[in-house]
Amino acid sequence: MTIAPPQPSHSATDEVRNALRASRAGWSEQIVALNAEIHRDPELAFAEHRAAARVADALRTAGFAVRVGAFGLDTAVDAAFGEGDITVAICAEYDALPGIGHACGHNIISAAGVGAAIALASVADTLGIRVKLLGTPAEEHGGGKILMLQAGAWDAVDFSLMVHGGPGPDLRCADVSTQAVARFDVSFQGLPGHAGAPSPEGVNAANAATVGLVAMGLLRQHLPNGVRANAFVAEGGEATNIIPSSTRVRAEVRADTLEDVEIARRRILACFEGGAVATGCSWSWEDAEPTYADVVQNPVLAHSWDRNLAALGRSPQPYTGSPGGSTDMGNVSRVVPSIHPLIAIEGCSSAPHTPEFTGDAIGPAAEGAAVDGALAMALTAADAVAHLRAGRVLVEGDAAGDGKRYHGR
Repeated sequence: MTIAPPQPSHSATDEVRNALRASRAGWSEQIVALNAEIHRDPELAFAEHRAAARVADALRTAGFAVRVGAFGLDTAVDAAFGEGDITVAICAEYDALPGIGHACGHNIISAAGVGAAIALASVADTLGIRVKLLGTPAEEHGGGKILMLQAGAWDAVDFSLMVHGGPGPDLRCADVSTQAVARFDVSFQGLPGHAGAPSPEGVNAANAATVGLVAMGLLRQHLPNGVRANAFVAEGGEATNIIPSSTRVRAEVRADTLEDVEIARRRILACFEGGAVATGCSWSWEDAEPTYADVVQNPVLAHSWDRNLAALGRSPQPYTGSPGGSTDMGNVSRVVPSIHPLIAIEGCSSAPHTPEFTGDAIGPAAEGAAVDGALAMALTAADAVAHLRAGRVLVEGDAAGDGKRYHGR
């Protein structure tokens, strides 16, 4: 039996929808320019100073109260418009990848986020809402949203949206899933010695890392489907004639759920403990960055997104493949009703995180994804407000499946 997806009990009025559509003429050229500026000037995690400034300038011009360097992060942006009793937060990512620039299309994400925020500002008084644009650094590595979440960025937010560009076709939002990921460092401590002479007193920390990595490689055969584990030696010695007294391995594990990540991490850490025992080293481990949760797509917001995207002439398709990639939006989605849909860069067939995708993340198709993504987010937010005004909730009970109940409405 096919079960229909949850639907909003009420949608935005035709007056609001028409006003949002009409607003596009006032911001589309601006966000197309922003998309290109951020694309041609890539900056890495926590160093996106020029991108953050560009986002902030665009919002100041639109009448937002803007703060750069918010929530304890130099390149985080907090921009707000309106005084309503319902707050919607739109996310804008803008970090790039080393060597290949915007090969994940965060220029599209930030441009679409700015467009959606400006569009919603045009109807903020009518809807009685507060529009919040959060510029979120360090999505690729570093967990900027997690740090901002801990610092209160989503406090009193009723729901949150963002959109990610990618190869086609457009996908039904509820079908878009991501993996949880943990990144951690394993350190070994031994004793130095002369590598060019007998060194019974030496304790080789590089050997401990090697044994641990070999054991981890053998473990891969026994990990469940969908669990991915990778590692590399980040520090491994200084000279060939010195027995390394310390080494450090950077590892990561991905899985469909946080629970599966933690199970796999425990097994991987046992491999490195074995390396320490085998060589006589001491060892320790610590998180290299915050752990990313898998995304929980809010069903009401997801259905509204699909309907609005279709109204713009796109056709969201079902997706039955495996989850892929990871995002710190997953952590936000477990605290605040959220969506993280994908929108197609039409004609793009290249894989994200490749130089080919960097090229596809700019040009008319990428611009179309940013503009359509902005308008679809604004329309979806307006529907959600109508849903809440009708006395309905976006989430019933333990929707995240982890014992965490959403607050408020």
